[in-house]
Amino acid sequence: MGTGSGRAWENQMKDADHHHHDHPGHNHGFQKSRKALLIAIAVTGAIMVVEIIGGVLANSLALLSDAGHMLTDASSLILSLIALQLTTRPSSATRTYGFYRMEILAALINGSTLVLISVWIFYEAYQRLKAAEAVDSLTMLGVAAVGLVANGIAAWAMLSSSLENLNIRGAYLHILGDLLSSVGVLIGGLVIYFTGWYWIDPVLSVGICLVILRGAVVLVKESVNILLEAVPREVDLTEVQRSLRTLPGVKDMHHVHLWAISSGIYSLSAHLLIDNLMMSETAKIIEEVNRLLLTKFKISHTTIQLECENCTEGFYCTMDRECVAMHPPPHDE
Repeated sequence: MGTGSGRAWENQMKDADHHHHDHPGHNHGFQKSRKALLIAIAVTGAIMVVEIIGGVLANSLALLSDAGHMLTDASSLILSLIALQLTTRPSSATRTYGFYRMEILAALINGSTLVLISVWIFYEAYQRLKAAEAVDSLTMLGVAAVGLVANGIAAWAMLSSSLENLNIRGAYLHILGDLLSSVGVLIGGLVIYFTGWYWIDPVLSVGICLVILRGAVVLVKESVNILLEAVPREVDLTEVQRSLRTLPGVKDMHHVHLWAISSGIYSLSAHLLIDNLMMSETAKIIEEVNRLLLTKFKISHTTIQLECENCTEGFYCTMDRECVAMHPPPHDE
């Protein structure tokens, strides 16, 4: 495809600059996410120990099962922290985008783990409905109350970061699942204490599981979409193209690709058809295109190829505004 003379090199330099500059607020967002994960790991680990002890003392399979759930969550949170730390490593000659995708892989693993946990909870609930066992409801209530408060603190600490980072959202869903589990165990403990209806516990477990499963499916879907380089759901590609066509000098466009490198980091490549202009004028078009994409759509990585309106495919424009073949035919010997 054609491109303005010298534009390919200049635009590659612009693109390289985009790839290596710090993203606005990235360092602040990293520190906030790291702090949230550390709090969540500490809380989850502490609750797991309390539930193991409480489960043994109360002969409560529900508490012991939830302790196993906590162990899985703690492992997932540690994985999220490792992935987050890797995103700070600089890009290299072989990994030109750095390690931003590690957080997406961690989110995919977390979401998949949540799906497996949900399946296990369904199975356990079925077993308990067939043969309920007596438990010490008072101990069950005490441990559930501690878990509820601790998980509430962890969920509150992670809420803000979960709205900005897909990896943190996966960890947040784990904590939210734990919070709902604590609520379910607390309600179940109260009902068992006053009525002796042991079947309440597995019924509540199924309800909690459905909530967890819904969030997990969404997380897995979003992670897979990013890995498949689908158009981010936060950006309307049709609106991007419409906005670009309103810029002076831009006649049309094709080969437009929009994808997310990671959470909130968007990239776009496109061929723009422009008027027959001098190079100094095309530089202004590139500048306006990048400004529009960054300010309106938060697209920070761009690769734009310009094509002269008067040139057909396989030609480019010279400074004299003449069309020259990009690959001249070989001379006959």
